[in-house]
Amino acid sequence: MTSSKKDYISKAKELSGEQRERVLSRMTGKLPKRLEKDKLTEEEAIAIQLELEDEQLIEWKQRVASLREKENKKNKKS
Repeated sequence: MTSSKKDYISKAKELSGEQRERVLSRMTGKLPKRLEKDKLTEEEAIAIQLELEDEQLIEWKQRVASLREKENKKNKKS
């Protein structure tokens, strides 16, 4: 297990019951099915979901930064 996976597992373990339920409710795709079929523990599923959300947040921030940069260049030309 990589250290990043261990980090997400430890984050999952630290969540309260309500926080765990919120993360589980946000799961989409094949992840809920894998959890349902007992291919993953609840902690593993939560860890994967947290990792996916972090990746999505990074991608979103990069897109926003790119859009702002384009907008700034456009405003400077005007």
